[in-house]
Amino acid sequence: MSRYWSALVHDLSPYTPGEQPRIANLIKLNTNESPLAPSPAVLAAIAGEATEALRLYPDPAATALREALATYHGLSADQVFVGNGSDEVLAHAFAGLLKHDAPLLYPDITYSFYPVWAQLFGVATEAVPLDADFRVRIADYRRPAGAIILPNPNAPTGTPLALAEIEALLRDHPAIPVVIDEAYVDFGAETAVPLIAAHPNLLVVRTFSKSRALAGLRVGYALGHRDLIEALTRVKDSFNSYPLGRPAQAGAIASVQDDAAFQAGLASIVATRGRMTAGLEALGFQVLPSAANFVFARHPAHGGADLAAALRGRAILVRRFNAPRIADHLRITVGTDGQTEALLSALAEILAA
Repeated sequence: MSRYWSALVHDLSPYTPGEQPRIANLIKLNTNESPLAPSPAVLAAIAGEATEALRLYPDPAATALREALATYHGLSADQVFVGNGSDEVLAHAFAGLLKHDAPLLYPDITYSFYPVWAQLFGVATEAVPLDADFRVRIADYRRPAGAIILPNPNAPTGTPLALAEIEALLRDHPAIPVVIDEAYVDFGAETAVPLIAAHPNLLVVRTFSKSRALAGLRVGYALGHRDLIEALTRVKDSFNSYPLGRPAQAGAIASVQDDAAFQAGLASIVATRGRMTAGLEALGFQVLPSAANFVFARHPAHGGADLAAALRGRAILVRRFNAPRIADHLRITVGTDGQTEALLSALAEILAA
């Protein structure tokens, strides 16, 4: 610690991102990146921005991208906000929508950035326990709250909520902001976007990093009532007016417009997820039902730390969280079919030993 730090920095407990080591022949199944390359149309659009125009600032409002997303989701452009990855979008939501006198509610096992943002922005929180099957129970959120944030599907568990359950949550809490974080929704969950028209307190946050194979481009967005979008815009313009460069905006637009490649990629990952799940279960793992591009699994006879370490020794990375209730679980990204075969083969050797 330094005497030059502010009191805020002294007290922060920062988020720990997934490990990004330099290991030869690494099979990287720890950060939920797509195993597939972006579509040729996306790569061409990004390359097309490598011109002298890079000396100029990009459109601070990302108008063309917001219009493309509005068309895709059946909304108007003023119902769309874009940012530098969904993490930035969510951070703006914490600052602009989720800080109230009553606590912000979120699951006790969820995206571990939520408590970090809460600490950073001074947001009072209350963690709501998942049930014994690691599912969100909407009935448990029928309590006083200043705001609610839920991932759907949840992370790191991968379990989804039905659209009817989200609608019930919104009916229970019409007077407070409700954020649904849909980072993984395209892999099998139901999107809450159709509920926006009837619920002006609903903000849906999405990302290009997972299902659109563009984690390196850093593009995220939010959809909701104009008033909610204005709040995010006010925060953005008090922080960074130009969060998305020209290549990012062009690549994201091309991705939205290349729906055939998008749908084919989703189908491939979902199919591999099924094979991974079946293979893990055949090895004795207990695997939670997943609607994401990862699975959450534990072996009843082997600790999670030991399994993760043994896999790392074979140049295979998975994610483990040293937290109550889930320390023996592994979150395993769906990779290619070849990576999946290598994972299952390595686990078979580890368990046999």
